[in-house]
Amino acid sequence: MLQELDYLNCRVVAGRMSRREFLGRATALGMSAAFANSLIAGAAEAQAPRKGGILKAGLQGGGATDSLDPALPAGAPPIAFGRCWGEMLMEVTPDNRIEYRIAQEIDSSKDAKTWTLKIRKGIAFHNGKDVTPQDVVATLERHSNKESKSGALGVLRGFETIKVDGGDVVITLKEPNVDLPYLMTDYHLIIQPNGGKDAPAAGIGAGPYKVTVNEPGVRHGGEKFKDYWQGNSLGHADQIEIIVINDATARISALQGKQVHMINRVEPKVVDLVKRVPGVTIQNVTGRGCYLFNMFCDTSPFNNVDLRMALKLALNREQMLDKILRGYGSLGNDFPINDAYPLFPGDVEQRAFDPDKAKFHYQKSGHSGPILLRTSDVAFPGAVDAAQLYQQSCAEAGITLKVKREPGDGYWTEVWQKQPFYASYWTGRSTQDQMYSSAYLSTAEWNDTHFFNDKFDKLLKEARAELDQEKRKNLYREMANIVRDEGGVIVPFFNQFIDATGSGVKGFVKHPARDMCNGYALAQCWIEA
Repeated sequence: MLQELDYLNCRVVAGRMSRREFLGRATALGMSAAFANSLIAGAAEAQAPRKGGILKAGLQGGGATDSLDPALPAGAPPIAFGRCWGEMLMEVTPDNRIEYRIAQEIDSSKDAKTWTLKIRKGIAFHNGKDVTPQDVVATLERHSNKESKSGALGVLRGFETIKVDGGDVVITLKEPNVDLPYLMTDYHLIIQPNGGKDAPAAGIGAGPYKVTVNEPGVRHGGEKFKDYWQGNSLGHADQIEIIVINDATARISALQGKQVHMINRVEPKVVDLVKRVPGVTIQNVTGRGCYLFNMFCDTSPFNNVDLRMALKLALNREQMLDKILRGYGSLGNDFPINDAYPLFPGDVEQRAFDPDKAKFHYQKSGHSGPILLRTSDVAFPGAVDAAQLYQQSCAEAGITLKVKREPGDGYWTEVWQKQPFYASYWTGRSTQDQMYSSAYLSTAEWNDTHFFNDKFDKLLKEARAELDQEKRKNLYREMANIVRDEGGVIVPFFNQFIDATGSGVKGFVKHPARDMCNGYALAQCWIEA
């Protein structure tokens, strides 16, 4: 509740929510009107955004092959930079509500197959042209094209037609989907001139900052866009800069030395030490993100379900949670959904470390010899240590696990989705459908376990159209069990997002969807005088 109140306070101060709306939401959370009013007054006095200056972030996860094409980014730096130069149709709030941006409102037909988006007028691109419904259609067409390499393709494959109707965009789906507004918050769907069809990596959007520097794997920079339509509520600094710092120790040193104002991915093992640094605040939040090990279900030896089961049972996830996350997370159960998602199937049996059963399935698989697991410091905080712990628990089951530490630069282009067994992470999505459609649907562009299951695909489509919430939850339970028992993902744990901010940083609102305020930290924060 405190997290939501903090978020609502910042919206009032920034002029993005009226006092009446705040009072209504605060009352719904159990606050008295008098207390809610005092919160507004205190927030207005203490948190009025300060304009000007330069705001810098040191972020892990960047590489030399990063692109400004919003269809492609996988690491934190290009995603956070996209939040600065790009604008979305809509976004999701920390309490999982829809916040309208370029789309002013959205309505659906009773069967949830036809959706109408009213496009806001008076929003300008950085090239001086106004955002039009045609630009929106072109953007959605590019990302939903079956030949597209967009990470959003999996969630948009259900589109049948996308048309302009006056000032509206009308989307007709092949099948009903009650979650469509949440699909529109996928971070790839930055609205671009002509949808980015002409110059997808030009970095021209309608966000609060214009691109001035783009050195992939090194740094990104932007200057304030004077015609940004929400200039009073986002884009407080005159300039922003992202410095790619993949080494965890170097990131902390940069924050301590005031070379940057904020960093991401503080490793749990050093959180207590970082807390002692004068002026530094740890910003941690529980969300939907998970750290994992991916196996290709269609590639030997992982195309054997018994071998996959052996590797799942050979993982001591209790030990790994304790030693790697140090309490900043929760147990995983080999499917990518936790209780932060609506309709979470909490009665799925928790998988436990069982070396005897692991040995049984390993022998049944017929495999012999070492199994190679690739990992890297950029895969997730503590990924190298986690792989080594996994190696030890596999040995108890008679499985020889060989660990290869890969360089951070190039990991997301040369290992992720390229090698058959590797460490990775997902920040999660707003809904179960969006998460499953992004990575587990057979046709998903980012199907990073090569999981192809007709029954799962059928259940996913049924769940999209099901309006009865209990029936929908049952469908998600069945899907979870399929992924857990037959899939190629091993989920040791769900992580907290752990960022850190330096002295004077204000406006940081923790968001369960992603680190760095769902990527918006540079756009929504400011430095107090």
